Amino acid sequence: QVLLEESGGGLAQAGDSLRLSCAASGRAFSMYARGWFRQAPGKEREFVGYISWTGDTVYYAENVKGRFTISRDNAKNTVYLQMNNLKPEDTAVYYCAARLGVARAPADYRYWGQGTQVTVSS
Repeated sequence: QVLLEESGGGLAQAGDSLRLSCAASGRAFSMYARGWFRQAPGKEREFVGYISWTGDTVYYAENVKGRFTISRDNAKNTVYLQMNNLKPEDTAVYYCAARLGVARAPADYRYWGQGTQVTVSS
């Protein structure tokens, strides 16, 4: 069982930065790849990026590449999503998820956090 909890969301203006954290508890955390997803009102859950359990493999969706950075600290059981140059279209509830092995589809992830709201104003 892996329990995930996101934090760090909030209000931002266009061009600002926010850093989201995803803390995990449970066994074998360090062996789980982690994905970040987001869901805006009325839209499907969207892939943002993932990081492998070693941190060696990181992949981003095209619409966040160059602005968002995913990293992890296995000693702290935490994965981070650094979001720079935020845009109003980044407004969404952001979720982290965990699975064995990287994947892009939400359906492939077994464990999910409760989400944290990010709102970006123009």
